[in-house]
Amino acid sequence: MFICALGIALAGCTQSDQDEEKEPHYVLGQSRINAMDYQGAVEAFEESLEVNPHSAAAHYQLAMLYENQESDPAAAIYHYQQYLKFDPQAENADIIRQHVASCKQQLASDVLTLPSGTAAQQQLEKLVDQNRQLQQQVDSLQAALKQWSDWYAKYTNQMAATVPVVPQNNVVQQPVNPGPTQQPVEVPQTVDTHPQNPPARGHTYVVERGETATAICRKFGIRLNQLESANPSMNPTRIRAGEVLNIP
Repeated sequence: MFICALGIALAGCTQSDQDEEKEPHYVLGQSRINAMDYQGAVEAFEESLEVNPHSAAAHYQLAMLYENQESDPAAAIYHYQQYLKFDPQAENADIIRQHVASCKQQLASDVLTLPSGTAAQQQLEKLVDQNRQLQQQVDSLQAALKQWSDWYAKYTNQMAATVPVVPQNNVVQQPVNPGPTQQPVEVPQTVDTHPQNPPARGHTYVVERGETATAICRKFGIRLNQLESANPSMNPTRIRAGEVLNIP
């Protein structure tokens, strides 16, 4: 099916399409398809889109790869739609719409697939255990809060008993028989009720040698436009090793 669709696309190419297919990353992607290096082909066509985001040919190739090789119907739908957007007069538009409908059916099937009985039971047991742990933490926090509340009430009562009464003539009345010296109130020790959790992941990333903006987006599961929005000064086609990027 991939070869047939490729033939359809080539048969309906305009002069603009032929120019897009001469872009070096696009040519590299074609060679990787011929070598059956589909993951490498995806990376090459994505880099071709970084050079020319309006390349209908690159969107088409990515759509076919995501549908037939990467089993990612959502990504395939997106690139098919972009292909029709940038080449609205494509001769294979009806066939592309059929591909979009098929991908939508596959996506709906994946979403509606119910887990097996064993998997559902394991997930339920996991949720019950998590709920039990959370309830224990709540109980510990409530006990610590009550302990602090009791101490604070006792402390404020003792402080109120030691404050001298000031008459209206601003003369401080000294007690005739002062009571015994107030003993310092023992402050209860803080109860550590929080489990030890690993530190949260940072929101910056240092570019490694040979990495592209597309590869970084794939690593963190974000889109290229999100990365560009978080890094206005970044040049997505010329990022450098050691450059620090904000990860949204």
